[in-house]
Amino acid sequence: MDIAPAARAAPRYWVHLLLFLLTVVTTFTSYLLYFHFQRPYSLDEVTAEAAQRALSFSLSLLAILGTHEMGHYVLARIHRVDTSLPYFIPLPVLGVGTLGAVIRIRDRIPHRNALVDIGAAGPLAGLVVAIPILYWGLSHSTVVDAPQVPSRFPGDASLWAYGREVFAWVMAKVTHAPPEPEPVFNGVQTIFGDSLLMQGLTRLALGPLPEGKDVLVHPVVIAGWFGLLVTLLNLMPMGQLDGGHLAFALLGRHAHWVGRAMAAVLLFLTLFVTASWGLWLLVTSKVVGFGHPEVLEPLEPLSPTRKWICALCMLALIGCAMPVPLRQVVS
Repeated sequence: MDIAPAARAAPRYWVHLLLFLLTVVTTFTSYLLYFHFQRPYSLDEVTAEAAQRALSFSLSLLAILGTHEMGHYVLARIHRVDTSLPYFIPLPVLGVGTLGAVIRIRDRIPHRNALVDIGAAGPLAGLVVAIPILYWGLSHSTVVDAPQVPSRFPGDASLWAYGREVFAWVMAKVTHAPPEPEPVFNGVQTIFGDSLLMQGLTRLALGPLPEGKDVLVHPVVIAGWFGLLVTLLNLMPMGQLDGGHLAFALLGRHAHWVGRAMAAVLLFLTLFVTASWGLWLLVTSKVVGFGHPEVLEPLEPLSPTRKWICALCMLALIGCAMPVPLRQVVS
């Protein structure tokens, strides 16, 4: 006797719409809190212009994130893999107001060619939207005077630097050394890391920047920058990240060694460049992991076109890479 498979639950479109609208609100308010308001905060600063800038940031960011997930969704449906529409994840007050968006894949991937198509479609689709947004935003940005901030190795925010400070504090307590005078701070400046892709787009939109100059960016540039960061994180060849799908399609069961090598790179960056990479190292190694489920038809060969797509995604990973995504500089 054949048993009919259980019927799928009807799509709840209102859930997807509600989460999208909530994420518009949280990203809108996060822009005002972290990129517009002067401290202490004042509601008098929420002018029509400020609201317009916050909305342009919110919609640009969600366009990039939404296109990324829709790339996965469309290619999954083309390969007849059952999947959900994107779920946006609002994050009130913290960060940029969202943890991104996800889709739920309910079926096994049929073969390695489909795995490449589905895995690569997200980051490549996101870049197709992010690059013109960044170029337009940079073209509408302003070049201003700015002091050069030197880079150090080990980085000031690395675990090595923090450990050195803790050691110095302990030794000062043990030896009863007189306390050093407290430095006077005028403010904290957030500096966004420059990837090769960001540097190229800046040069294309504004020309070479003279020494002592920087860019006061339009809000959509900040959204595009976070879009590049999301692309970078997803393209890392680890577990079931987008890059992990591509690595498994190319290398099969040996792909986990590539993921472990990437984890070693993240550990190095955490120890000697910036401790902020430690969170992503923890997420990828303990939550995402290094394994990957087998496809249904493992013997179907990977086509040459899919190998070129993997190479293109590798170039995208290199273009989006930035050793220090964000720096807090005290002046």
